[in-house]
Amino acid sequence: MRLAHWAVNAPLRPLLLAVFTASFVLPAQAADLITITRDALDNNAALASARSEYLGVEAGRDVARGGLLPQINASGTVAHNEQYESQSSSRAGTGSGTGNVSAGDDRYNTVALTLEATQALYDEVTRRQVTQAERQIDQQVYLLAATEQQLLIDVASAYFDILRAYEVLEARFAQERAIGRQLEQAGEQFEVGLIAITEVEEARATFDQSRADRIAAESNLQVAFEALEQLTGQRYASIEALGDSMPIALPEPSSRDYWVEQAIERNPQVLAQQAGIEVSRSGVEIARAGRLPTLSAFGNYQYGDSDIDNTTGNDSSSQVGIRANLPIYTGGSTSASIRQGTYQLESSQYDFESQRRSSIQQVRSLYTQVSNDVETVEAREQAIVSNQSALEATRAGYEVGTRNIVDVLNAEQNLYNAIANYAEARYDYVVNLLSLRQQAGRLDVDAIEEVNAWLTGDEVNFTLPESGDNDRYEPALNIGAPPQPGT
Repeated sequence: MRLAHWAVNAPLRPLLLAVFTASFVLPAQAADLITITRDALDNNAALASARSEYLGVEAGRDVARGGLLPQINASGTVAHNEQYESQSSSRAGTGSGTGNVSAGDDRYNTVALTLEATQALYDEVTRRQVTQAERQIDQQVYLLAATEQQLLIDVASAYFDILRAYEVLEARFAQERAIGRQLEQAGEQFEVGLIAITEVEEARATFDQSRADRIAAESNLQVAFEALEQLTGQRYASIEALGDSMPIALPEPSSRDYWVEQAIERNPQVLAQQAGIEVSRSGVEIARAGRLPTLSAFGNYQYGDSDIDNTTGNDSSSQVGIRANLPIYTGGSTSASIRQGTYQLESSQYDFESQRRSSIQQVRSLYTQVSNDVETVEAREQAIVSNQSALEATRAGYEVGTRNIVDVLNAEQNLYNAIANYAEARYDYVVNLLSLRQQAGRLDVDAIEEVNAWLTGDEVNFTLPESGDNDRYEPALNIGAPPQPGT
């Protein structure tokens, strides 16, 4: 609901949209929430990283599984050999003298080739590593889902932060103009001696504060647009506004226990931590399997050839058999690995319990916040009506001399603060409702489409309002005639 809903005799719509678009050529159609959400799902860097990480973990299963499949290795060498020998021996029966003995060629070439195939018959370590890799994939699925849901809530929060900042800026801009007009009128009244300089200074101080509030609101709008760009990697000139007729109701089903149960059963962070327990348990099983024997079948073929001493032909051999290995003592590393895995398992169990408690607490808090938001939105809306009536009464009192200009300024500020607070309450409700669904594991594109249906098609763009007169606000800008001297 917009500011003009409570401007005296002002139409329901539009408000500052004409001011915002006066110097900006809009695209054919503003981006809505579902369009921006799909852009984020396609372009967000954090989500792309999570998807790549999932694929990497999935490939790790094939890495582990390879140890249970046949292994074939071939190796070969070609070498040139040179021998350097100097040997002597005494010849029996000659009485004196020595002779050199040659051992054959001292330069020759050799060729060797080995081909071996192995097949694991029993390897419990590798088998359990495959199991652990599968558990890691299960965990990564939940982590990827958690990343996607976090992106959905981040995009929705950034989107509605823009609308929130825009509506607050509307209120602050109108407030600055209203108080600026009052400052002008106060100056004119002081010049003709109708009011004291004190009231002028009060109006000036209030105007300066309203100007500071408007500058801060402009900054918040700029920051909000940039936050959305960071999530999607794209810049949007305009987005669609939220409708006044959006439903403000308790979440369905309206039972806090139901949402808590959903969080325990479906929250991807909880499920990821639960899967992490199985990953750690597999780690303990891998460490314990280090004490078991391994059994594998093998077959090899060896080929050799050499031209030493001008020989011809080659040598070859083959072998088929079963190889067994039993670790007897590993220096205590196996026992240490078991202890290490046990502590990691214990840690993962505590992590799961911590995440479970955290999710339950967050769901309870968010359900309470959404329930309170329903009442808060209604109360904030009524506060605008009450402050509008209070402003009118204060103006009437100012005209008859029972109220001063400070009272009128305060009433103006209260009205625009109420309008800004109403905008805050509406967007708090939407974001908290989506956050509740996220914690319950029920936030998906369908939920975003449901909220997207609440948009109106009115465009909000990143063009700050220009200063100047706006006839829509003339009733709110006029503070009424000052009291006449002697009345």
